[in-house]
Amino acid sequence: MPEILTMDKAVESYGQELHTLDEEVPRQRGKAPDSKMVGEFDRDRYDLARAGKKQVLKRRFGLVSMTGLTCGLMCTWESLMVVFLVGFTNGGPAGLVYGFLIVWLGNISVFISIGELSSMIPTAGGQYHWVSLLAPQTSTKFFSYLTGWLTVIGWISGLTAASYFVAELILALIALNDDSFAPRGWQGTLLLWGGLILCVIINIFMSGALPSIEVFVLIIHILGFFGILIPLVYLSPTHNSAKDIFTMFNNGGGWQTQTLSFFVGIQGNALAFVGTDSAVHMSEEVRNATKDVARSMVVSLVLNGCLAFGMLFALLFSVPYEQIVDFAAESQFPFIKIFEYSVGSRAGASVMTGLIVLLEFCSALGCLAAASRMTWSFARDNGLPFSKELFFIDKRTSIPIVAIMSVTVFSALLAIVNIGNGTAFNDIVSLVLEGFYLSYLIAIGLLLWRRLRGDIREASSSSEVTHYSIPASEGVHSNLRWGPWHLKGTLGIANNMVACSYLILQIFFSFWPGTRQTNAEHMNYAILVTGSVLLFSIGYYLWGARKTYKGPIVEIDLHRL
Repeated sequence: MPEILTMDKAVESYGQELHTLDEEVPRQRGKAPDSKMVGEFDRDRYDLARAGKKQVLKRRFGLVSMTGLTCGLMCTWESLMVVFLVGFTNGGPAGLVYGFLIVWLGNISVFISIGELSSMIPTAGGQYHWVSLLAPQTSTKFFSYLTGWLTVIGWISGLTAASYFVAELILALIALNDDSFAPRGWQGTLLLWGGLILCVIINIFMSGALPSIEVFVLIIHILGFFGILIPLVYLSPTHNSAKDIFTMFNNGGGWQTQTLSFFVGIQGNALAFVGTDSAVHMSEEVRNATKDVARSMVVSLVLNGCLAFGMLFALLFSVPYEQIVDFAAESQFPFIKIFEYSVGSRAGASVMTGLIVLLEFCSALGCLAAASRMTWSFARDNGLPFSKELFFIDKRTSIPIVAIMSVTVFSALLAIVNIGNGTAFNDIVSLVLEGFYLSYLIAIGLLLWRRLRGDIREASSSSEVTHYSIPASEGVHSNLRWGPWHLKGTLGIANNMVACSYLILQIFFSFWPGTRQTNAEHMNYAILVTGSVLLFSIGYYLWGARKTYKGPIVEIDLHRL
């Protein structure tokens, strides 16, 4: 049976390790180690110790492999086709183009801000850890706990959503080749479970090869783009004009104004950029994390944005818009019919769709890795029920096996809802946007507040040790230092403001239904689902978690170094 490393053993073993480091590196109290000395015992390990955490996971990922994981998980150009109908119904061709630009630039702003935080505090906990250090002292525990729950639920929902897309695309592919086939909810759920099992097998038994797998995914992600774009544009029998693309709007939801319809439909583009912060939750497995986590997020956004923008134009140029309306009536995923129309054969459309299925599965694979690390990290700080069990680490592989299995089980349980009510399942999946965006907004809002107050100082190369995990009563906020990756001065403040404004806009419209005249079957229950999660987490906090959750646990006293 694999040897397991628990929290108690981790802290105990660290005491012995500290003694070794104290013998290796000469220090003076209040003085940082020489940079050459720091390099000897691993700069990443030292940066993690500044956040109060001990290194227990292996740092397998570099900049390229982490970019591969982030790009593959976001699956932007692929997901844009999957959710294409959302923006086309409310917004139309022009709405999709302009909405994409707003979402793309908004996400770049958000993740530059997230990158600043990850550079300061490179831990797998991400948002809840940052909030615990940035929030006012009177509400540190509560806001940190709430943010942790939102992030965990968001990632579990994200894993479910990615697996759901894979399952439903397989069913749609079968329906494309068999006119008599009528997909059922239980079939989608079984396929979803099968995909989850395969993700678990790869994440556990091939964990050492995961960085190489993600580099391969990045290559397929880029080559697959050209493999679909070229036949889609070249073989299509008709092409629309640029004037149609940039000037034609739709208001399929029957809203009072086209502007309102545009903002309701912008959610489709937003879903295509979900998961960029996966690098944050993998940061304890990334080398040079204070720089490369932020770099991988920004590179992924730029690369995926360019690919997705090109694919969006290919779709809009290649098919008459009245045809798209007909395709939407025939299939949940009209892009499959667009493929068939463009290449003129079901076989060709099947191959192109099969590539999308493969890449969406790679997205689910990355989702499981990031979701399990986030769950493991929150359990490390006693933020979840059964935290001691969830924090188990397999010493042979250095991965959180129990967290991987638990996240998978909860995702599988969520998928059961799809058997009885597909609409209710879609509302559960809507937690992806709300969970992520609310956690981003809390963290970036507090970063902006601290920035305006002047509480975050420039990092000093050699003057003093900065420990981010001293309790608030001991003056933690006076110790906040920028990491090596951040925007300075007014530019940084302006970017944080833009990010907060964008997040507020997205959160507000994510609760709106797709049509003005709606009913119980097509209503957007996202606000009910999100509110229920918030109420449960607050109730659990007041019932017992406030006694056990004290914020991020300090496993390492850096002042001993």
